[in-house]
Amino acid sequence: MTSLALRYAFRELRGGLRGFYVFIACIALGVMAIAGVGSVAASLGEGLAREGRTLLGGDAAFSLIQREAKPDEVAFLGARGKVSVATTLRAMVRTADGQLALVELKAVDGAYPMLGELTLDPKMPVTDLLAEHDGGFGAAADSTLLARLDLKIGDRVTLGGATFQIRSVVDAEPDKLAGGIGFGPRFLISEAGLRATGLLQPGSLVRWIYRVRLPDNAAGDRATAALIDDARTSLPQAGWEIRSRSNASPQLERTISRFTQFLTLVGLAALLVGGVGVANAVKSHIDRRRDVIAAFKALGATGRDVFTIYLTQVVVLAMMGSVIGLAAGAALPFIIVGAFGKLLPLPVVPTLHPDELALSLVYGLLTALAFGLWPLGRVHDVPVAALFREAVTSEWHRPRWRYLAVMAVVIALLVAVVIGLAYDKRVAVTFVASSVVVFALLRGIAAGLMALARRLPRTRFTMLRLAIANIYRPGALTPSVVMSLGLGLAVLVTITQIDGNLRRQFLAALPDRAPSFYFIDIPATEADRFGTFLKQTAPQSTVEDVPMLRGRIVAARGVKAEDLKASTDSEWVLQSDRGLTYTSEIPKGSKLVEGQWWPADYDGPPLVSFEKKIADGLKLKIGDQIVVNVLGRDITATIGNMRTVDWQSLGINFVLVFSPNAFKGAPHTHIATLTETHPDPGGDAQIIRSVADAFPMVTSVRVREALETIGTVVTNLVLAIRGASAVTLISAILVLGGALAAGHRHRVYDAVILKTLGATRARLLGAYALEYLMIGFATAVFGVIAGSVAAWLIVTRLMTLSFIWQAGSAAGVVAAALVVTVGLGLAGTLLALNQKPATVLRNL
Repeated sequence: MTSLALRYAFRELRGGLRGFYVFIACIALGVMAIAGVGSVAASLGEGLAREGRTLLGGDAAFSLIQREAKPDEVAFLGARGKVSVATTLRAMVRTADGQLALVELKAVDGAYPMLGELTLDPKMPVTDLLAEHDGGFGAAADSTLLARLDLKIGDRVTLGGATFQIRSVVDAEPDKLAGGIGFGPRFLISEAGLRATGLLQPGSLVRWIYRVRLPDNAAGDRATAALIDDARTSLPQAGWEIRSRSNASPQLERTISRFTQFLTLVGLAALLVGGVGVANAVKSHIDRRRDVIAAFKALGATGRDVFTIYLTQVVVLAMMGSVIGLAAGAALPFIIVGAFGKLLPLPVVPTLHPDELALSLVYGLLTALAFGLWPLGRVHDVPVAALFREAVTSEWHRPRWRYLAVMAVVIALLVAVVIGLAYDKRVAVTFVASSVVVFALLRGIAAGLMALARRLPRTRFTMLRLAIANIYRPGALTPSVVMSLGLGLAVLVTITQIDGNLRRQFLAALPDRAPSFYFIDIPATEADRFGTFLKQTAPQSTVEDVPMLRGRIVAARGVKAEDLKASTDSEWVLQSDRGLTYTSEIPKGSKLVEGQWWPADYDGPPLVSFEKKIADGLKLKIGDQIVVNVLGRDITATIGNMRTVDWQSLGINFVLVFSPNAFKGAPHTHIATLTETHPDPGGDAQIIRSVADAFPMVTSVRVREALETIGTVVTNLVLAIRGASAVTLISAILVLGGALAAGHRHRVYDAVILKTLGATRARLLGAYALEYLMIGFATAVFGVIAGSVAAWLIVTRLMTLSFIWQAGSAAGVVAAALVVTVGLGLAGTLLALNQKPATVLRNL
């Protein structure tokens, strides 16, 4: 019967796709979202891999913080290949009229850039650009700096104790992506110019990057790996942070992977919403084909034969939708590069990615089967007589266990794929569990709403009585509407709540008593004088000052840092150098939760206080030893206690706080904050000018400007999330429309009978509007509650930020849900009311 079933399945499909347009559209949208996200991410990953050598500026990069490489270290690198040195730090530039601005300073040598091209306007050789002549060094600046300070080519600015002439504008740097997010515009100078500024003080927060370009005939991955291994073996205490061309920007790659997973899950949510449309479409199709199914069974077809026929149709339709989605998703990288190629800050290499497309196809087919098997399985045991009698309503019954088992296997496969291929499996498990809970709750909401409507006292208001009866009558639309709209609204509320909280966190008011300024690179010998100066300059403000060094964790509890199995929340601590401090007192903003603080006169072996959550993520406990490389020396310290830290205060806080004797004699600087009672732009500008006049080597960072920079990045990310979420909402609207269309036949019979009994068009419209209003409102309330809880968990647990419920956006979602539900419902009702009673009554 299998070949015969296939023949009948395709023969029925020849009659057209009526009733399956929502089915196909929902699968196509979900698959398009997943395929598009996967294809863009893969194209970006390929671009990063292909351009890794250029982005890094060499085959390998060896970074040091707060110190230059020693002569023997430089000689070691120089013996392996061509070396170029770049130095980065933050500093303040001053114009002739006293204006000041924070810049991301970058000093390069004559070999820069060894790979790629530095794009300048006007174009000129780098040596001519940065050379010293006419009483000043040359410099190139970002166009935003020129606009901010009203500068033009040829103008001079002061940096520390040196004068620089701006000779060109930096349009593009080949190695910019490897440097991460900057809080100011780029200012490019020579290494000689940097040394003339006087900013290179002992302990200054300066990063020295030594890039090595291997000979072209020995520049493969194997040679690069050998160089890195040799460097670690020959110079074990150098404290390098080493990157190869295959991981030119590991933080960027991790961010892309996490963001890709998040967008993929949003796309999968769209597919799950579409799954409800699949179930509705299959059920509606089975209802429409009852006479054909009856004929099949009357002619000897078994329940399994009928199941095979319609299962084949579902698979074919799912393939059609998936192919449409795959084509759109595969084209997305090409569309993005074609439309925005020159504006993209990241190297996207558009190409087809069969693995991503195959995965999206699997998602589409599994989702269609997971939601379609239940209505398909119910066909097996329906007798011919019941099928012929089933004109208006259908009797509920559960499919046979064999079909439920197949359905369970399909769902298990879908869950396994989602979790098994996830970058962060904890997030994937949370998504799967949340989806199951949400579907169960939606089913419960629908059942509860119907039960409540059934138990309400009978009202004398005819329209309201009819609306309430419609909610719980046999064949009611309540379950379909609630399931169709609920998940989409929950996703929308989640996104809007996260969006609102991120904007509040980065772009709105600062937390109470948050610092107005950070001051970095304060010489240790000038720290007391600087603190006194700040108190005199802003007497109503609070000044906090702590010593600061930079160091990398190289081992913990006897295990190398690269071999530690850290949790997702704490792995960032091992990925680069961290800020360190020492003190004899518990830092402000910290609370001791385990162990005892060391005495003020402690002079024993070095102790360290660890932030509690990070320590738990690294599986560290009191008494464990960690090794930190500071200024080229490995320092071993024992964990003496654990602290919790209030990071959201934006005050000075550190993961690692050492006992005062740990860094005795080590050169370092101080970092300070200034918290104003009543900050204002004019006063802030005066503070910056005063600090720059008295302490030209100190860099001032306005907290609000830094948060605005981060906020801009976050806003762009949220825009991408909104775009992916729009697919979910479109799917929800399509599914809702499909559910209402599936109930059109019932509405026609209702309208004809009621009109025959004397009901007017206005009264029927009012009754249906009230029905849709009540169902839509109940679903919207659920969506707001579920979405708000999900957003709270994401913001507080994953992002570790404070959460404030955004009532305005929630109210907007409720209003939109009511408009969509009532609008679509009444649109279908009008069509039903236009049916001539005689035609329908003749067929009853």
